Amino acid sequence: MIKGVHMTATVVARKPAVGEAFWVLGGLYEVKVSSEESDGELVVMHMTLQTGMGPPPHTHPGNEAVYVLDGTLRYHIGDDTLEGEPGSFFYVPAGTWENFEPTSTCRVLVEYLPGNDIDKFFAEVGEPATARELPPATSPPDVDRIIAVGARYGIEMRPPQGT
Repeated sequence: MIKGVHMTATVVARKPAVGEAFWVLGGLYEVKVSSEESDGELVVMHMTLQTGMGPPPHTHPGNEAVYVLDGTLRYHIGDDTLEGEPGSFFYVPAGTWENFEPTSTCRVLVEYLPGNDIDKFFAEVGEPATARELPPATSPPDVDRIIAVGARYGIEMRPPQGT
């Protein structure tokens, strides 16, 4: 321990399918490192997303890094639209409007720096995953509720176009 500095972050070594997981917006969101485990410095999520089931346009109070593991997506960052495929990487600075649309079922590894309790946001807007698979079909998400919950975590959102 560094003298005069109180550190509570812990080493995290997590095997596949271990740890918290949530069904959010038709996807499986698995927590690899929680905000609590990293003293708020970082949250790492492994997301499995269905075609067309991405988040609404939003900003984060921290930075976001997205690595595409498999599948494809269309990423809207600011005024740009970019295509992602396995091996693609995106870094989005805090406060930048962004959202992505999976163009096939895809898996991404997402890092939030700092963590800002975003894992708690996902827990609140989603539901605990009862299996490590995509959730059963559900009714359309309550976007107004997601926007309201996001605001409590410093996430600004707006409804997707056409809703």
